[in-house]
Amino acid sequence: MHLTGKHTVAAPPERVWALLMDPETLARIAPGIDRLILVEEDIYDAIADVKIGPVRGSFSGKVAVENKEPPKSFELHVDQKSKIGNAKAEIQILLEPVDNGTDVSFDGKVKMSGLLARTGQRVIGGVAKMLSKQFFESLDEEINRAEPKSLL
Repeated sequence: MHLTGKHTVAAPPERVWALLMDPETLARIAPGIDRLILVEEDIYDAIADVKIGPVRGSFSGKVAVENKEPPKSFELHVDQKSKIGNAKAEIQILLEPVDNGTDVSFDGKVKMSGLLARTGQRVIGGVAKMLSKQFFESLDEEINRAEPKSLL
């Protein structure tokens, strides 16, 4: 399955980069992720609860941040396992400066197996759009929460 999306956030690329490189922030804004635990530099144990249509499961596995080019791009490599199936993903994240902030875009592939793949395929497109929307809304909230407010 192919995933793609783009959203403009009201912050410079360096600020967005810093938020996305912080595991606590990433765990807060990534839908379904409960915890990211540092194993070694740029490699995390990830615990996630995911619901895709009628299928729900708890996943555990690894998330690796690779090919970092601060503050422009990085790749996420995800390998998650559960009783309902497995999911592997490779997702390229790009940060591009624009007049009003940063365009954050992602492009990647996800491979699923087991019950997750059989049941999830029927609804995965809609779920992917919903999860992407939740991620970008949470990123906007995080930027607004952390943004120092000027006194006028």
